[in-house]
Amino acid sequence: MFTRRNGSIVALACGLALLPSLGLAADTATASLTGADGKDLGTVHVTDAPKGVLLHIEAKGLTPGWHGMHFHEKGVCEAPKFTSAGAHVHTTKPVVHGLLNANANDEGDLPNLFVAADGSATVEVYSTLVSLKGEGSRPALLDADGAALVIHAKPDDYQSQPIGGSGDRIACGVIH
Repeated sequence: MFTRRNGSIVALACGLALLPSLGLAADTATASLTGADGKDLGTVHVTDAPKGVLLHIEAKGLTPGWHGMHFHEKGVCEAPKFTSAGAHVHTTKPVVHGLLNANANDEGDLPNLFVAADGSATVEVYSTLVSLKGEGSRPALLDADGAALVIHAKPDDYQSQPIGGSGDRIACGVIH
């Protein structure tokens, strides 16, 4: 869409589709979510932002309700338990979990994901705790061993150690 302002033509972007053609494209990464049974559950897009990352998730086939989700330290998603993804992304030990924990240093922490009654979820989440390539003091998701997005069976209470009581890993996607 174009509009005139002060005698000049100004392009108004409708969505992000015009960004690459305008030379404003941000670094992005993707992941395909896989369930413990090996089924395709959706996609994840991670876009680098000046002070964090924007995460866009479109999922299907999940159990309705709230689910914890975290960035994990290794880009490996071996079903059915996804323990190959390692622990949450972090830069400091001992690792203290929880978005509501004043002493937290777990950069893999993310808000819970809500799944609708039909098993689908579409959400955008912004995290200031990580980056794609390690800008500033934020750990890189695209480092030598990669990273994964893991969705858990239960909601994260944002305080309990080590993973907020979020239970089993039910979906995983390697970020690349």
